Amino acid sequence: MKNFAYVRATSVKDAIQRVSSTESMYIAGGTNLLDRMKVFLDEPSQLVDVSRLDMGKIGRIPNGSFNGGLQIGAMVTNTMLADHPDVRRDYPLLSRAILAGASQQIRNAATVGGNLLQRTRCPYYYDTAFVCNKRQPGTGCPAIQGYNKMHAIFGASDQCIAVHPSDMCVALAALDAVVEVEGAKGKRRIPFSEFHSLPGNTPQRDTSLAAGELITSLILPPTSMARSGVYLKLRDRTSYAFALISVAAMLDISGGQIRDVRLAMGGVAHKPWRLTVAEEFLKGKPAKDSSFQEAAELALQEAKPLTHNKFKINMSKRAIRRALTVSAKGGGLV
Repeated sequence: MKNFAYVRATSVKDAIQRVSSTESMYIAGGTNLLDRMKVFLDEPSQLVDVSRLDMGKIGRIPNGSFNGGLQIGAMVTNTMLADHPDVRRDYPLLSRAILAGASQQIRNAATVGGNLLQRTRCPYYYDTAFVCNKRQPGTGCPAIQGYNKMHAIFGASDQCIAVHPSDMCVALAALDAVVEVEGAKGKRRIPFSEFHSLPGNTPQRDTSLAAGELITSLILPPTSMARSGVYLKLRDRTSYAFALISVAAMLDISGGQIRDVRLAMGGVAHKPWRLTVAEEFLKGKPAKDSSFQEAAELALQEAKPLTHNKFKINMSKRAIRRALTVSAKGGGLV
């Protein structure tokens, strides 16, 4: 780790000014950033601590287009969010996804804003003995011809096949969350589907954030469907492992027919992956196994497996079917 300066921001405006005008980075929990700094993946001249800014609350939104939803401050810890009574009751999918990720100690330190900004855990990215387009564009992607068991089956490019590591973000994709940010040009809201990027020809970019922009909060729109939410994570070991694949599912059923549905996957793409084709197919269909099975087949039609991750195809189909089945019964732990 190289030497760096440290300063504690006194306000959101102060933090933005400091990061916009220098080679600085924001730090809150630091659970991913410090790991990257230790192996020289990030070398900021200064860390701007935003952990003590007034962005650590969770509250109901009283009016506007998100009336009845939740606003979650960017400095809320993963533990606080997973344990919050409103989240456990109205958005259990999110609580379950958070509890499926990392250890209790990391959840106590990690923040909502930081979770959204996690970078891939691709071993070729972390090991500077290898070239990597994400570290240095134009140098190559050794994972394509290397050991790619954990890598993408959707949305990859010939520049990068890494996957996004977050469990929480898969749930947020299914919940149609909105990210609130502030930067030198003011405030804006980013739909969650547009927040993370696919690699394309710019694998070094993970998000749509402009330089210096700071995540200030997260909005969960109101939806009764979320109470049926299920998060299913399949991994090599139960304790503290990243997903081979994961599925977030929730259903709105009336009279045995599916009125609405949300499906998202983790461990399969450079961003949380919404299964929109399967969602559209399921609307109006009977909530039964044959519908879920056909939806799973449709969801994987465009998948492009690599040498070592072909198993993800059948594993994903079974996981989608199982998650939908549990959601149709009202949700619960799986």
